[in-house]
Amino acid sequence: MKTIVTLCFSLFSSFALAQLTYLHCGEVFDAEKAKFVGPHTIVVEGNRIRSVEKGYQQPEQANVKVMDLKSKTVYPGFIDMHVHIEGEYSPDRYLKVFQNNPEDTAFEAAEIANRTLMAGFTTVRDMGGTGVNIALRNAINKGKVPGPRIYTAGKAIGTTGGHADPTNGFKNTLQGDPGPKEGVINSVEDAKKAIRQRYKNGADWIKITATGGVLSVAKSGQNPQFTSEEIAAITQTATDYGFKVAAHAHGDEGMYRAVANGVKTIEHGTLIEKRTMELMKAKNAYLVATISAGKFVAEQAKIPGSYPAIIVPKAIAIGAQIQDTFKKAYEFGVPLAFGTDAGVYPHGDNAKEFIYMNEAGMPIREALHLATFVNADLLDEADQLGQLKAGYWADIIASDENPEENISTLTQLSFVMKNGTVYKQ
Repeated sequence: MKTIVTLCFSLFSSFALAQLTYLHCGEVFDAEKAKFVGPHTIVVEGNRIRSVEKGYQQPEQANVKVMDLKSKTVYPGFIDMHVHIEGEYSPDRYLKVFQNNPEDTAFEAAEIANRTLMAGFTTVRDMGGTGVNIALRNAINKGKVPGPRIYTAGKAIGTTGGHADPTNGFKNTLQGDPGPKEGVINSVEDAKKAIRQRYKNGADWIKITATGGVLSVAKSGQNPQFTSEEIAAITQTATDYGFKVAAHAHGDEGMYRAVANGVKTIEHGTLIEKRTMELMKAKNAYLVATISAGKFVAEQAKIPGSYPAIIVPKAIAIGAQIQDTFKKAYEFGVPLAFGTDAGVYPHGDNAKEFIYMNEAGMPIREALHLATFVNADLLDEADQLGQLKAGYWADIIASDENPEENISTLTQLSFVMKNGTVYKQ
């Protein structure tokens, strides 16, 4: 019996040692302090970071894997706070609503998830789809398909005819009367029911469309679409159920109502005015500017046939302003987070947002700080995401160059690890 116990212990010890990986990193980004701190060794055990030590440490045990990243710049996995994981732009996207079954959407979403992970975004916040986003999150968490860690709003909430009304643009016989279950509300009671439905469905966040939108088949891209009472009912009920609330908003009145009534993040914020920026600072509400999406739709709208005619003037008028909005908010001191609206433009190009933020005046260190440390805190995961630190998830990525010398290196990552598994090397 003693021999058997000894053998089992020996096998267990060998298995434990086999899970140790030493990463010799040439340059490491300290996400909390927003600075580069030189060569370090990151020790990964299983799916967590065991330790982070200065210099190049050598393992004392046998059967430990050592990975040479001495020529690389290493970061915590990036976090994108605004994606739509279920699909992406195509000229026929409005037709696909009538063609695709949920199974079609699921297969497309799985490919998109893998592409996003390969771009170094190991965590994303999905800001609205059909519900496939929830199933995909679960499949990724179970290890059935590769992809980023997903925090999703499920189906976004709008008003009748508003930006998140799923029947906008349909002929009369197909419009029906969608309600809270489908994400359409028109009263305080509807608002409460919609939140409870998202809780039932398994969402992680709540998203509302506080104003009109650019890509919805509706005339206005900026009018307020919720009353203050409806937003208050949403945020109060969301708090009861453990949710934070994000609000799509382009026009200032809609976003002001949202922030005044407890919304945590404003998505896009294109026409933001001083009063709303002051309120966001006072309430610690964050702007997720999504410059990438704005630039893409403004250029795409110039190509005939890219969008339905009702969308083209909105895309040209609103999209081109978002980078200037980010610059204005940054200089004013509005709390900022990193998000791109991937899906409006092709997934996998998420890191271009770093370039656009830098063009608007933000040093790359600050942009990296937002895409790691700040975003992890917004997700209430600051104790295990967004830093290279002992006890945190082993989400580790690397670029060939230092982005302060060549910022485009962030768009071509050469190493991606998530939960201790290497997906790209």
